[in-house]
Amino acid sequence: PQGSEKAKTFVHAFLKRSMPQMKDEAIQDMLTRKAVILEHYPKKKTKQKRRKTKGFTAKQRRELRLFEIEPEQQRYAIFLPLHELWKQYIRDLCHGLKPDAQPHMIQGKLLKADLHGAIVTVTKSKCPSYVGITGIILQEFKHVFKIITKEDKLKVVPKLNNVFSLELDGFISYIYGSKFLLRASERSAKKFKLKGTIDL
Repeated sequence: PQGSEKAKTFVHAFLKRSMPQMKDEAIQDMLTRKAVILEHYPKKKTKQKRRKTKGFTAKQRRELRLFEIEPEQQRYAIFLPLHELWKQYIRDLCHGLKPDAQPHMIQGKLLKADLHGAIVTVTKSKCPSYVGITGIILQEFKHVFKIITKEDKLKVVPKLNNVFSLELDGFISYIYGSKFLLRASERSAKKFKLKGTIDL
Protein backbone atom coordinates (compact mmCIF):
# COMPACT_ATOMS: atom_id res chain seq x y z
CA PRO A 1 0.00 0.00 0.00
CA GLN A 2 1.01 3.54 -0.66
CA GLY A 3 0.77 4.43 3.03
CA SER A 4 3.34 1.84 4.07
CA GLU A 5 5.80 3.09 1.45
CA LYS A 6 5.45 6.62 2.81
CA ALA A 7 6.04 5.30 6.30
CA LYS A 8 9.20 3.46 5.22
CA THR A 9 10.50 6.56 3.45
CA PHE A 10 9.79 8.70 6.52
CA VAL A 11 11.52 6.27 8.90
CA HIS A 12 14.56 5.92 6.63
CA ALA A 13 14.88 9.69 6.30
CA PHE A 14 14.40 10.13 10.04
CA LEU A 15 17.12 7.60 10.90
CA LYS A 16 19.48 9.07 8.30
CA ARG A 17 19.02 12.52 9.80
CA SER A 18 19.25 11.26 13.40
CA MET A 19 22.30 9.02 12.81
CA PRO A 20 24.35 10.61 10.04
CA GLN A 21 27.41 8.48 10.88
CA MET A 22 25.59 5.26 9.91
CA LYS A 23 25.66 4.01 6.32
CA ASP A 24 22.53 3.29 4.33
CA GLU A 25 23.23 -0.48 4.41
CA ALA A 26 23.42 -0.42 8.21
CA ILE A 27 20.19 1.54 8.47
CA GLN A 28 18.46 -0.88 6.10
CA ASP A 29 19.79 -3.82 8.12
CA MET A 30 18.45 -2.24 11.32
CA LEU A 31 15.02 -1.78 9.76
CA THR A 32 14.78 -5.36 8.48
CA ARG A 33 16.27 -7.26 11.43
CA LYS A 34 15.83 -5.16 14.55
CA ALA A 35 13.14 -3.17 16.22
CA VAL A 36 13.85 0.53 16.42
CA ILE A 37 13.50 1.83 19.97
CA LEU A 38 13.41 5.57 20.33
CA GLU A 39 14.92 6.43 23.68
CA HIS A 40 12.86 8.47 26.04
CA TYR A 41 14.20 10.07 29.17
CA PRO A 42 11.38 10.93 31.56
CA LYS A 43 11.85 13.86 33.82
CA LYS A 44 12.87 12.88 37.28
CA LYS A 45 10.16 13.62 39.77
CA THR A 46 11.45 15.68 42.61
CA LYS A 47 10.26 14.31 45.89
CA GLN A 48 8.56 16.90 47.95
CA LYS A 49 9.75 16.89 51.51
CA ARG A 50 6.99 16.36 53.97
CA ARG A 51 6.77 19.11 56.45
CA LYS A 52 6.58 17.80 59.96
CA THR A 53 3.84 19.40 61.95
CA LYS A 54 5.54 21.04 64.84
CA GLY A 55 3.73 20.76 68.12
CA PHE A 56 4.00 23.04 71.10
CA THR A 57 7.19 23.04 73.10
CA ALA A 58 7.10 22.27 76.82
CA LYS A 59 7.52 25.96 77.56
CA GLN A 60 4.60 26.89 75.29
CA ARG A 61 2.41 24.23 76.91
CA ARG A 62 3.19 25.67 80.33
CA GLU A 63 2.45 29.21 79.15
CA LEU A 64 -0.86 28.14 77.57
CA ARG A 65 -1.66 26.03 80.65
CA LEU A 66 -2.93 23.22 78.45
CA PHE A 67 -2.80 20.56 81.14
CA GLU A 68 -4.00 22.59 84.09
CA ILE A 69 -7.41 21.87 85.59
CA GLU A 70 -9.31 25.00 86.57
CA PRO A 71 -10.07 25.33 90.31
CA GLU A 72 -13.84 25.34 89.74
CA GLN A 73 -13.47 21.98 87.93
CA GLN A 74 -11.54 20.37 90.77
CA ARG A 75 -14.51 18.51 92.26
CA TYR A 76 -14.60 14.78 92.98
CA ALA A 77 -18.26 14.40 91.97
CA ILE A 78 -17.55 15.69 88.44
CA PHE A 79 -15.17 12.80 87.75
CA LEU A 80 -17.22 9.93 89.17
CA PRO A 81 -18.72 9.21 85.69
CA LEU A 82 -15.13 8.98 84.41
CA HIS A 83 -14.43 6.35 87.06
CA GLU A 84 -17.51 4.37 85.98
CA LEU A 85 -16.28 4.46 82.38
CA TRP A 86 -12.85 3.28 83.51
CA LYS A 87 -14.35 0.33 85.40
CA GLN A 88 -16.26 -0.75 82.30
CA TYR A 89 -13.11 -0.32 80.20
CA ILE A 90 -11.11 -2.60 82.53
CA ARG A 91 -13.87 -5.22 82.61
CA ASP A 92 -13.90 -5.29 78.82
CA LEU A 93 -10.10 -5.37 78.70
CA CYS A 94 -9.89 -8.32 81.11
CA HIS A 95 -12.96 -10.08 79.64
CA GLY A 96 -14.76 -9.72 82.95
CA LEU A 97 -13.05 -9.98 86.33
CA LYS A 98 -14.26 -13.48 87.16
CA PRO A 99 -13.26 -15.34 90.36
CA ASP A 100 -11.43 -18.01 88.32
CA ALA A 101 -9.39 -15.44 86.36
CA GLN A 102 -5.63 -15.78 86.66
CA PRO A 103 -4.32 -12.89 88.81
CA HIS A 104 -1.02 -12.48 86.93
CA MET A 105 -2.87 -12.12 83.62
CA ILE A 106 -5.11 -9.38 85.04
CA GLN A 107 -2.12 -7.72 86.68
CA GLY A 108 -0.24 -7.66 83.37
CA LYS A 109 -3.17 -6.01 81.59
CA LEU A 110 -3.70 -3.46 84.35
CA LEU A 111 -0.06 -2.38 84.18
CA LYS A 112 -0.46 -1.53 80.49
CA ALA A 113 -3.96 -0.09 80.77
CA ASP A 114 -4.91 3.58 80.80
CA LEU A 115 -5.33 4.63 84.43
CA HIS A 116 -7.17 7.91 83.88
CA GLY A 117 -10.32 7.49 85.95
CA ALA A 118 -9.01 4.80 88.29
CA ILE A 119 -9.36 5.19 92.05
CA VAL A 120 -5.99 4.59 93.66
CA THR A 121 -4.66 4.69 97.21
CA VAL A 122 -1.10 5.35 98.33
CA THR A 123 -0.41 2.35 100.58
CA LYS A 124 3.33 2.80 101.17
CA SER A 125 5.62 5.76 100.84
CA LYS A 126 8.98 7.01 102.01
CA CYS A 127 7.16 10.24 102.75
CA PRO A 128 4.51 9.49 105.44
CA SER A 129 2.30 12.42 104.39
CA TYR A 130 1.43 10.64 101.12
CA VAL A 131 0.21 7.44 102.79
CA GLY A 132 -3.57 7.14 102.74
CA ILE A 133 -4.22 9.57 99.87
CA THR A 134 -7.14 8.15 97.89
CA GLY A 135 -8.76 9.57 94.81
CA ILE A 136 -9.41 9.43 91.09
CA ILE A 137 -6.45 9.75 88.74
CA LEU A 138 -7.11 12.77 86.54
CA GLN A 139 -3.74 13.02 84.83
CA GLU A 140 -0.74 10.77 84.54
CA PHE A 141 2.69 12.10 83.66
CA LYS A 142 6.04 10.38 83.53
CA HIS A 143 6.89 11.11 87.16
CA VAL A 144 3.61 12.04 88.89
CA PHE A 145 -0.08 11.29 89.23
CA LYS A 146 -2.60 14.09 89.64
CA ILE A 147 -5.33 12.78 91.93
CA ILE A 148 -8.62 14.38 92.98
CA THR A 149 -9.68 13.34 96.50
CA LYS A 150 -13.16 13.11 98.01
CA GLU A 151 -12.40 16.40 99.79
CA ASP A 152 -12.16 18.05 96.34
CA LYS A 153 -8.42 18.59 96.69
CA LEU A 154 -6.09 18.07 93.75
CA LYS A 155 -3.00 16.20 94.92
CA VAL A 156 0.19 15.81 92.91
CA VAL A 157 1.71 12.51 94.03
CA PRO A 158 5.12 11.42 92.72
CA LYS A 159 5.47 7.87 91.47
CA LEU A 160 8.98 7.47 92.82
CA ASN A 161 9.22 5.84 96.26
CA ASN A 162 5.45 5.24 96.43
CA VAL A 163 3.32 2.10 96.22
CA PHE A 164 -0.22 2.47 94.91
CA SER A 165 -3.14 0.08 95.14
CA LEU A 166 -6.27 -0.02 93.02
CA GLU A 167 -9.32 -2.20 93.61
CA LEU A 168 -11.96 -3.33 91.16
CA ASP A 169 -14.61 -6.00 91.71
CA GLY A 170 -12.69 -7.45 94.64
CA PHE A 171 -9.39 -7.66 92.74
CA ILE A 172 -6.62 -5.55 94.33
CA SER A 173 -3.53 -4.65 92.32
CA TYR A 174 -0.38 -3.01 93.67
CA ILE A 175 1.75 -0.72 91.56
CA TYR A 176 5.33 0.11 92.48
CA GLY A 177 5.67 3.68 91.30
CA SER A 178 9.47 3.45 91.08
CA LYS A 179 9.06 0.83 88.33
CA PHE A 180 6.31 2.84 86.69
CA LEU A 181 8.21 5.94 85.57
CA LEU A 182 6.72 6.05 82.09
CA ARG A 183 4.18 8.12 80.23
CA ALA A 184 0.79 6.51 79.80
CA SER A 185 1.35 6.21 76.04
CA GLU A 186 4.65 4.35 76.53
CA ARG A 187 3.39 1.67 78.90
CA SER A 188 1.52 -0.35 76.27
CA ALA A 189 4.82 -1.50 74.73
CA LYS A 190 6.64 -1.97 78.04
CA LYS A 191 7.28 -5.43 79.50
CA PHE A 192 6.83 -5.38 83.25
CA LYS A 193 8.19 -7.84 85.76
CA LEU A 194 5.29 -8.83 87.98
CA LYS A 195 7.45 -9.56 91.01
CA GLY A 196 7.36 -6.66 93.42
CA THR A 197 10.41 -5.38 95.25
CA ILE A 198 10.72 -5.11 99.01
CA ASP A 199 12.30 -1.68 98.99
CA LEU A 200 10.64 1.44 97.64
